[in-house]
Amino acid sequence: MRSLSGRTVDLLIIGGGIIGAGIARDAALRGLSVALVEQEDFASGTTSRPTRLIHGGLRYLELFDFALVRGDMREREILLRIAPHLVFPLPFLLPLYRPSLWYQAKLRIGMQLYDILSLDKSLPKRRWLGREETLAAEPALDPEGLQGAWRFYDAQVPLVERLVIENVVDAATHGALVLNHARANSYLRDGDRVGGAVVLDRMAGVELALRGRLTVNATGPWLDRTIAPLRSGAKPLLRLTKGIHLVTPRATQQAHVLFARRDDRLFFVVPWLDASIVGTTDTDFDGDPAAAAATEEDVRYLREEARRAFPNAPFDEIFFTWAGVRALVREEGVSEGEVSRKHALYDHQRRDGVAGVLSVVGGKITAYRAIAEEVTDLAARKLGRDQRASTAEAMLPGADGSRARAIAALAASDPSLATPLCPHHHGVAAEIVHAVRHEWALTIGDALLRRTALGLAPCQGLDCVDAVAELMGRLLGWDAERRAREIAAYCREVEPMRRFSVK
Repeated sequence: MRSLSGRTVDLLIIGGGIIGAGIARDAALRGLSVALVEQEDFASGTTSRPTRLIHGGLRYLELFDFALVRGDMREREILLRIAPHLVFPLPFLLPLYRPSLWYQAKLRIGMQLYDILSLDKSLPKRRWLGREETLAAEPALDPEGLQGAWRFYDAQVPLVERLVIENVVDAATHGALVLNHARANSYLRDGDRVGGAVVLDRMAGVELALRGRLTVNATGPWLDRTIAPLRSGAKPLLRLTKGIHLVTPRATQQAHVLFARRDDRLFFVVPWLDASIVGTTDTDFDGDPAAAAATEEDVRYLREEARRAFPNAPFDEIFFTWAGVRALVREEGVSEGEVSRKHALYDHQRRDGVAGVLSVVGGKITAYRAIAEEVTDLAARKLGRDQRASTAEAMLPGADGSRARAIAALAASDPSLATPLCPHHHGVAAEIVHAVRHEWALTIGDALLRRTALGLAPCQGLDCVDAVAELMGRLLGWDAERRAREIAAYCREVEPMRRFSVK
């Protein structure tokens, strides 16, 4: 529904990444009236550019951040339970090469703590593999100096975009009004109180006055920009760091935690769909998060470090890259990698004397549901409501297979929709139709990159973009000129990801 003007909701949420979508779902399930607006598309920002892991974070143990690890372990279990179609157990190997006795002892303690902090876990416990057993599990590993490896389990969310979309779908099913491609341009103010926002519906080309009893900023790395009118001259709340990933042909059989020789930073090589993800970097970033992209140095760093562990792996062949900007709670005097991944809630009434607005600072995908619950708890108290959260028990919509069945039924009703669109991917036309009709896909990028996996194939859907434009055009009323513009817009969207594409 794209006509929201004139309504007043309990909660207006600005930002449709994983945290904003999670807040919308939590609040809607509690019976609050909700509106969610996103300047581009749901999951189009930082959320779609991570290592796609649901994990506690071994490296946070080194920072003695036990509470963060424990909380993330608990959330990992919840997500494995409520989204078993999207979140899957993933075994990792952490290989050791001629380690010192101190390093061996430190890792052993770390592995023990990782298990202790996840006492309620459903995943197998850690296990030490000797040299031969490690090479049998992962023949691609460099055998020179290999002593063995720790095997432990975390989880993977291969299509994190779908996790966002299903949160939005569930919010809408429970009454939330949702609007993508809609930028909040300014706040509605009544003195020292925010009463909503003026939002530009970019598809319709009109401005809407959306009124909310409480407004929540969940704009991730854009937060300091979006709250600047409320905090004139104040110091930034965020420290921004950029992380990039390479997508290459399948390089390993297992997921691996590795340490870069250059700077001892932790990074991953992880099987993903039919490919591998190598990442991530962690460098300070200053600028528009939408402009973040991989550089030659970023790519060289990951290639060189990954090749040291897997000398014969195909890291010279890059399908595409992605770059995202982390929104971290600002800390001074520490390196990028040492900045805490903890989030914070910022109450503008208490800090800036501006009532009616809250901001979410920082946060991780793994913890999104818990962050959403914390935000909604505070919002409910401010609104005088006492409904309890249910998102730790309520399954996400696709968990029962109903959405897959709906696509299958659509394909069965029209044989032309059962045809694969791309020679490099099994995705069928019915997925695009379903995305447009039921999941707010309004551009080719929405459909290919964030509703289906077609845009995550090596060709990123460029081999079928004309067919997709024709199909979406019939559904959305695009003429030939509009189809050409939409194709050009999609090519511009994926161009930064393909700058280092080598086949």
